[in-house]
Amino acid sequence: MNGTEPTAPPRIQRHVDASEVCCDLAWEEAYNRFETPEQEVQKFIRRFRRLGLARRPRSIQCAELFCGRGGGLVALERLGFVNLTGIDLSESLLSRYRGPAELHLADCRELPLQTERWDAVIVQGGLHHLPRLPEDLDPVLREANRVLRDDGRLYVVEPWRTPFLRFVHLVVEQPLIRRLYAKGDALATMTEHERETYEQWLNQGPMILDRLRKHFVPEQMRTNWGKLHFVGRPRR
Repeated sequence: MNGTEPTAPPRIQRHVDASEVCCDLAWEEAYNRFETPEQEVQKFIRRFRRLGLARRPRSIQCAELFCGRGGGLVALERLGFVNLTGIDLSESLLSRYRGPAELHLADCRELPLQTERWDAVIVQGGLHHLPRLPEDLDPVLREANRVLRDDGRLYVVEPWRTPFLRFVHLVVEQPLIRRLYAKGDALATMTEHERETYEQWLNQGPMILDRLRKHFVPEQMRTNWGKLHFVGRPRR
């Protein structure tokens, strides 16, 4: 993504039939307009540093769930991490990734990963796409717990209802702003196409925090600037 990464198409291990996976192409198009791949990578690098992930040994096993086009994997690679795996349910997004990570087209509720082998499991903006809460959230968290070593960590960043988030949505949903501000229009478009699951997520904050605590012992849990930042170790 910085002009030096391999350009060959990625090898994707398929655990679901891609023809049976329904992806919202309009959402994906808006996602690609929201920020450039390089902007996304730089954002993720800053995020990993704030979460403390960047301080961990570079040889640890990292798995990113709902990895999309792989910006988080590229950020991890640039930070020096070498054992990387990405899982997503969109083959079109996975196919955009260029790098050494192992890719899986799979459902994050049934991870194709070995038990207690991973040191870091990362989720950035994937949980709020789950169609049912809490029915789909528990399996994802249970699977993340299963694949993590005892001293592993789960890192989660998701949207969160705060005054700042309300203000952002109020602004970007204005027609004039959408015409003049391409990134704002992309954000508004994504919100429109994920409205049901997005609002479902934002409206169930206490339940979500309860489920996170059920499966993980929190080490970091912050809700500010429209985001939830969570770091926890597996609860055995």
